Amino acid sequence: MLWGKLGQPACGLGKLPPGACRAFWGWLNAVFNKVDYERIQAVGPDRAASEWLLRCGALVRYRGYQKWQQDYNGLPTGPLGKYKIEAINATDSCIMYRGFDYLDGLEHVTEITLQKCIYIQDACLQRLSETKNLQKSLLQLKIISCGNVTDKGIIALHKLTNLEYLYLSDLPGIREKETTVRILQQALPNLEVELDLE
Repeated sequence: MLWGKLGQPACGLGKLPPGACRAFWGWLNAVFNKVDYERIQAVGPDRAASEWLLRCGALVRYRGYQKWQQDYNGLPTGPLGKYKIEAINATDSCIMYRGFDYLDGLEHVTEITLQKCIYIQDACLQRLSETKNLQKSLLQLKIISCGNVTDKGIIALHKLTNLEYLYLSDLPGIREKETTVRILQQALPNLEVELDLE
C-alpha cells in the first residue's frame, strides 16, 4: 500500500511525535469506513459494500462463485445487482462500527469471518445482530483474535435467528465462556458453538 511506504519512513525516523502514526492510521481507517449513502443508491448495496470491504482490506465472495475477490480495482462490472455478496472474510481488515450501515442491504450473506480485526468490539456484534437481512441469511460466523470482544458482544448475537455455526477463538475478553455459550444456545437452540478459548 502506498500510504504504508510513505508513512513508515517518517514514523521510523522519529520525526513525528509519539502516537502520531497511530493517530494517522486511525483517522485514515475511519475515512475508509465512512458510509456513502449516495453510492449505495447509485450502484446498489452489494457493490457499495464490496467497495467498502475491499477498501478496508477484507475479502468478499459472490453467490455462485468460488473465488474470493480481493482486488478493489478488479471488482467485477456488469448489470447492477448481478453480483451478490455471499461471504465476507474480514481477516486483518480495518472494518469498524462506522461502516456497518453498508451491511443493511445485503440479503445473501451466509458466512462472515472476523479475524484479527482491531476495531471490532461488542457494539459491532450488536449491530451485526440487529441487521434484519443478516438475521435471515447468516448461517456461519467466526470470531477469532478480536481483542475488544467480550461476553456481552457474543451474547448480543442472539438475534441472528438462523445462525447454525459459531466459532470463537483467541478472545481474551471472554471471561465467562460457559455462561455465555449457555445463554446464547438457550436463545438459539440449533446453534453449534465451537470454542478454542483459554
